[in-house]
Amino acid sequence: MADLSTRYAAALFELSAEKGSMDIVMQHAQFLCDTFPGEEGALRILTHPLITASDKNVFIDKVYGLTIHQDLLGFIKLAIAKNRETFLLPALTKLVEMIKLHRFQITARVVSAVPLSGSQVAQLSNILTKKVGKKVEIDLVVNPSAIAGISVHVDGYFLDRTVKTMLKNMKESLEIV
Repeated sequence: MADLSTRYAAALFELSAEKGSMDIVMQHAQFLCDTFPGEEGALRILTHPLITASDKNVFIDKVYGLTIHQDLLGFIKLAIAKNRETFLLPALTKLVEMIKLHRFQITARVVSAVPLSGSQVAQLSNILTKKVGKKVEIDLVVNPSAIAGISVHVDGYFLDRTVKTMLKNMKESLEIV
């Protein structure tokens, strides 16, 4: 599945680069990635075996026809025609990653016990941008079980400075003694 998804993503990437539409294609692909999954997401309808390709196309036109870039709309319809709807979300996710990589952008997953303010997120983004040499966007996840502190996963690096992890490490070191 990954190989075909990557090929689809690469084709969309090249097409958007040729047309100079990378910005809008990335925004719309991210929008699709956000709205496709879930119990009430579009992917549930698109992958349903009892819904015909014709009905799926009508659904796509009604829900996304005026909202998303025509190249993405064409890609979705091609996937429907070839009965490859399961490749849509992986291909779109890969496309967003390819465009971000092309622009030297990455996303850091930050877990915090409490919501961070806008200025804290901006400051963290600036610090990480300087450290990794790429523009870093923050995907903030609030998890109260962390107790306090943050954990950061960015560009293959992981830093965990949550109280939960520190207590766990302390417990493990005391058990060894």
